[in-house]
Amino acid sequence: MIIFELVAALAIMAGAGFFIAGTVGLVRFPDTFCRLHALTKADGLGLALICLGAALLAGSAGEIARLVLIWLLVALSAATCAHLVARHARADGQAHREDTSQRETRR
Repeated sequence: MIIFELVAALAIMAGAGFFIAGTVGLVRFPDTFCRLHALTKADGLGLALICLGAALLAGSAGEIARLVLIWLLVALSAATCAHLVARHARADGQAHREDTSQRETRR
């Protein structure tokens, strides 16, 4: 029993670490597309680890099912929102950092 609690605590701490890494990427990366990449990847894995840790501590199969449902809905909505933000940024003419460096070398 103590092993499950230890593994759950480690998974939750690792998930929180991924959330922090995603936030750092949001602040430090130079353009919208890099920021989206950092958020979608790090936050997706962070949420999965936190849900795993919470599922290990869950008391019933119903609680685990709700955690899985929450994870699936958040993963779906995060991917959809990231796609919409990227599409809007591209429509506004925002260039990816690599695109801007290639334009500068062509001139």
